[in-house]
Amino acid sequence: MLLPAVLAQVHHFNWTANWMYGNPDGNARRQIIGCNGQWPWPTIRITEGDTIELYLTNGMDNQTTSLHFHGLFQQNTTIYDGVPGATQCSIAPGQTMLYNITVDGQFGTTWYHSHSAAQFMDGLRGVLIIDPKDGKYPYDYDEEVILTLSDWYHLGVDYIRPDFMNLFNPTGAEPIPQNLLWNETRNGTWNVKPNTTYLMRIISMSGFVGIYVYLEGHDFEIVAVDGVPTEKYSTDQLYLGVCQRYDVLIHTKNTTDQNFAFMEAFDLDMLDTVPDDLINNYTNIMSYDDNNDVPEEYIIDEYKDWQDFNLVPADGYKVEMYEDPDLIVRGDIVMDNLGDGINYAFFNRISYIEPKVPTLGTILSAPDDDTAEDETIYGSNTNTHVVKKDEIVEVLLNNNDTGKHPMHLHGHVFQVIDRGPDYEDEPDPVNWNSSAPVEYPKYPMMRDVVVVPPQSWVRFRFKGNNPGVWFMHCQVNWHTIQGLVMVFVEDAPNIRENQYLTDNWKEICETSNMPYVGNAANNTADFRNLTGELVQVKELPAGFTAKGIVAMVFSCVAGFLGIAAIGVYGMADIPNIEQKVAEDFALESTELLADTDDEYHGDAANVDNVEAGHNKDSSSASDSSPDRIRSN
Repeated sequence: MLLPAVLAQVHHFNWTANWMYGNPDGNARRQIIGCNGQWPWPTIRITEGDTIELYLTNGMDNQTTSLHFHGLFQQNTTIYDGVPGATQCSIAPGQTMLYNITVDGQFGTTWYHSHSAAQFMDGLRGVLIIDPKDGKYPYDYDEEVILTLSDWYHLGVDYIRPDFMNLFNPTGAEPIPQNLLWNETRNGTWNVKPNTTYLMRIISMSGFVGIYVYLEGHDFEIVAVDGVPTEKYSTDQLYLGVCQRYDVLIHTKNTTDQNFAFMEAFDLDMLDTVPDDLINNYTNIMSYDDNNDVPEEYIIDEYKDWQDFNLVPADGYKVEMYEDPDLIVRGDIVMDNLGDGINYAFFNRISYIEPKVPTLGTILSAPDDDTAEDETIYGSNTNTHVVKKDEIVEVLLNNNDTGKHPMHLHGHVFQVIDRGPDYEDEPDPVNWNSSAPVEYPKYPMMRDVVVVPPQSWVRFRFKGNNPGVWFMHCQVNWHTIQGLVMVFVEDAPNIRENQYLTDNWKEICETSNMPYVGNAANNTADFRNLTGELVQVKELPAGFTAKGIVAMVFSCVAGFLGIAAIGVYGMADIPNIEQKVAEDFALESTELLADTDDEYHGDAANVDNVEAGHNKDSSSASDSSPDRIRSN
């Protein structure tokens, strides 16, 4: 019985995150975040039961950082889940944080990345593979390969974000990547042997777009999803939502007389516009023999409406659908503008604002268990929900947006029990209807990232058996920046009894001048007094739309330019000034009068008919149903 513990290893890592220059796609040399002066970051490979002892030093002089181990359950180590504002303070420049994690009770394909300011889109990311403790993968194979997929920008997040979260981008149009990467480069070649079964671990490290992959002349046999082994499922193409993972078996042919195209493609439905110079399909090579002709681009007739909902966990990993929930948490997804004209993302009209005190610090400094289980102490703008020990929680997400939202829950795999179809082309969102018939799976698919279809819904359940602070957020980094986040405080009394803050953890906070005791407002005397907490910008006045904001902004700009022109002309001694003004504006007086008449009679007449909302997406809440229901 003691043998696994005796054989368990401790893996030591000393890493420094630092800026360096790289050119992954071969088209633009730019700053990226490297590890000890190298990029890509190292692959971590451990065995179930092993311990990771990783010292991360922030070698960047202009940004704080963090490290999240995507998909790890972090049992009794929520302190190392790596989410600033929730489970830790940000690591300041020059500071070092120890992540000390024993990985037990799970194995499979996953990865690690920064959870700060979308830094993983700047390169702070790497592969994490956990082998089963008995050394035997659930399915037989001959050889193993790892494939990472991601989108790539030619500018860093710091350069892009100011234009994205900006009054001049009132529709919230996401920045469009320049390329897709294949194992952190382009034009990849995979050398294969004939008559061989490969286990391919495919990981999406994308920050915005979903990615299709398809392989000429071969099928993918899915055998695991987000680390959960599944019954075999054969398909000729895969769709990976942002940050999803698939293990697939690929059987090679008996002959070596042809090489094949291994394709990667953007999910163009996620782009507001498609630039003329955007390359959509990327051709990589599955090479049986380097002497064969290079394969041409492989075109498929259509992308399948991939329904991972139909996957079933493998024998030994099946869990019957959880019984009726003790707690129902509803999140209505909306993308909309606030009073500053900027477009934000909301669950139930709340756009996440990081609290002054990390949520874990609030739990551990609360005066008693009852206070720690009062979700109001965690802040008005954190969308925090308290889960009691072993409660069955059902999360209902109604997507009132025309975009896809890949939702990731930390600390768990969940059961996807119901998902609506894609209603992107419908005039209005279609929310879940409790009276509509539904056929539930006996053994639901289990994973940790699920894509919520456009203007549709998803329902999933998990069991509150992992005490901790768990983020749930859209894995589209731009949407996380916009505030599409929920937090679950799970079994707070257990956290208070069995978990604690290390001296190193506290030092990280102190160096950053961040408090780690008190409620969300850093009130230590009265935890239910949130005076001074950080909250979202006030709502827009009724009747404003994104189009209205655009019109207002450009009207103001035009007004300022007009005043400037008046000033220039007024102070200058210019002959024939009337003629020059008319030439500059290229308008006849009759045109000016006509435009003015249209503006006053057209727009003013319709002012009462302007609809509030987001011109790109439907932003109206479906109804006034509560976002949180605890069953009796």
